[in-house]
Amino acid sequence: MKQAVIIGAGPAGLTAAYELLTRSNIKPIVLESSTYMGGISRTVNYKGNRIDIGGHRFFSKSDRVMNWWLQHMPLSESAQAGQVITYQNRTTDLPSDAKTGIGDAVMLLRNRKSRIYFLRKFFEYPIQLSGQTLKNLGLVRTIKIGFSYLWAALFPPRHIDNLEQFFISRFGRELYGTFFQSYTEKVWGVPCDKISAEWGAQRVKGLSITKTIAHFVKSMFKKKASGDVSQKGTETSLIERFLYPKFGPGQMWEIVGRKVQDMGGQIITEFHVDKLRVVNGHVVAVSGTDKQGTRHEFRGDYFFSTMPIKELVTALDASVPNNVREVSQGLQYRDFITVGLLVKKLTVKDKQNPERLIQDNWIYIQEPEVSAGRLQIFNNWSPFLVAQPDNVWIGVEYFCYETDKMWSLSDADMSKLAQEELAKIGIITQSDVLDSTVIRMPKTYPAYFGVYDRFEEVRQYTDTFDNLFLVGRNGMHKYNNQDHSMLTAMTAVDNIIAGRVDKANIWAVNTESDYHEEKTPEVMEEKKEEEQPAAAHA
Repeated sequence: MKQAVIIGAGPAGLTAAYELLTRSNIKPIVLESSTYMGGISRTVNYKGNRIDIGGHRFFSKSDRVMNWWLQHMPLSESAQAGQVITYQNRTTDLPSDAKTGIGDAVMLLRNRKSRIYFLRKFFEYPIQLSGQTLKNLGLVRTIKIGFSYLWAALFPPRHIDNLEQFFISRFGRELYGTFFQSYTEKVWGVPCDKISAEWGAQRVKGLSITKTIAHFVKSMFKKKASGDVSQKGTETSLIERFLYPKFGPGQMWEIVGRKVQDMGGQIITEFHVDKLRVVNGHVVAVSGTDKQGTRHEFRGDYFFSTMPIKELVTALDASVPNNVREVSQGLQYRDFITVGLLVKKLTVKDKQNPERLIQDNWIYIQEPEVSAGRLQIFNNWSPFLVAQPDNVWIGVEYFCYETDKMWSLSDADMSKLAQEELAKIGIITQSDVLDSTVIRMPKTYPAYFGVYDRFEEVRQYTDTFDNLFLVGRNGMHKYNNQDHSMLTAMTAVDNIIAGRVDKANIWAVNTESDYHEEKTPEVMEEKKEEEQPAAAHA
């Protein structure tokens, strides 16, 4: 029997393992450096309160991914709208194992609400043409935004080389400066004119003021069908419902991990890969150390890597060209901290029902005087993420580098910072805080600046190894959402089964609009995906 060695037990790695087991005679061995499944799509359980790192909506414009998810976690009975999932203009049959979704291993159908917190006021995201928006912005700023957008539409930039130019071409300079610039720079830590326009093209390729207006007008006249889950014709930032595992995204990957092992696959945790042995341009083995420090080597016929590319290139036992080493070592990543705060209540209120918790999944914090970038309200992702439903369980999200002072703060100091900042801008009262925890996730967001403009040199080199497949977010240094990461793994398995050596179709995932699902904290919307940030993240 042939064997595949898979580095990493995140969505891409576990999807590859499952696909190999169900579609081929290739046995997968998954090597995971941590103790958990799912990578940044894991769920952290703190005293019965669960944290979704970066936020992961389960939505995809790929039927293949949607059906794959529902195969492992069917819709809950309360979410069932019959025997079909209805899309705009089409329906599809539920997988057979989704017909009776009972118990805990189910998907909930959740409402989506994301808003921007700016000037101590809430703005709908995407920005809508409403009386409240105009009132919040004020007449002068609104007029400036309107004329600025018209100018950008009539006289678009001749060249779009960086993210600032990309945003201005889509939204106009005034709206860019109001809602995009400070937040994006808070997330990435560099000016927008230093970030590649490719990031914007990938993350917000279909979103614009024109589409936002069209969606707003259409929504006034079109009643949404109750079972409309996938909403294929809608930009993800405008989607109003999504699927979500009862106990968070990690539940999905724990289930898949168990299935992989039950079918004969092997998952080894707490194993650090530090070497890929290459013979005549062909990867033949992977080696590293287990939690006791003992070295092991795993031979294979195929190799999947989801580890950061700079670590992969360092681990390659081959004559790597100097330019490839230079670019790979220069690749940058943005790191991520979530402070979980358990509070009695929030200070901000739902205007329609002040006694009810505000309904947001995410709140994007535009206030420049605080470092916090985004706030999650876990109660609204799933009520089962909160141990005591009378409490409010929130995640305060920060973006930094491992070299920053913030990364090295003690948990107590990090928690204190989050509490003080939310109190300062009127989200909570510090005396209402009951408990807290801090989670740090390194290399969460691959950066599109620095040497990234030379990334093609690395890609061309790694593609020369016919049996090595780079998949997933860090594996490809590509801001993929969860579903895109899964599709890269599925496509790689397709290629193996078909005997295809060229990897262009793997790299093409999330470059075509049909695959697009925006999930970014950086543009005031999802993770990320994925959908994690923010992510931005899935």
